[in-house]
Amino acid sequence: MSKRIDIQQLQPKAYEAMFALEKYLSQSKIEPLLKELIKIRVSQINGCAYCINMHTKDARKLGETEQRIYGLSAWRETPFYNETERAVLALAEEITHISVHGVSAQTYNKALEQLGEEKLAQVIMAIITINAWNRI
Repeated sequence: MSKRIDIQQLQPKAYEAMFALEKYLSQSKIEPLLKELIKIRVSQINGCAYCINMHTKDARKLGETEQRIYGLSAWRETPFYNETERAVLALAEEITHISVHGVSAQTYNKALEQLGEEKLAQVIMAIITINAWNRI
């Protein structure tokens, strides 16, 4: 890959804003391991090797198993994830691919049922934030 601009160096206030989002998320009600699953799955979709590497390491430190990490790209076909995780992973995929079909009512309602309004809002912000990081 060819060298590109260093946004953090050129626009430090933009990074400050991103770090403010991370601080907000660190104070959210989202379980740390669920946050890592979101970050890994979205990063897989976006092809961000840097973030996949970082967040799989972070997930392992939190006790995540190799089996669940390896199965994440095929989570629908495995029994490794609970209903809440499945609802969040479906939402993460649809938000990441929002230009394709939007977020379906079924996916949104399942996530709302599993999370409640406040936590759903926090999960949506977590998905948006990792998508932004992947693009930076």
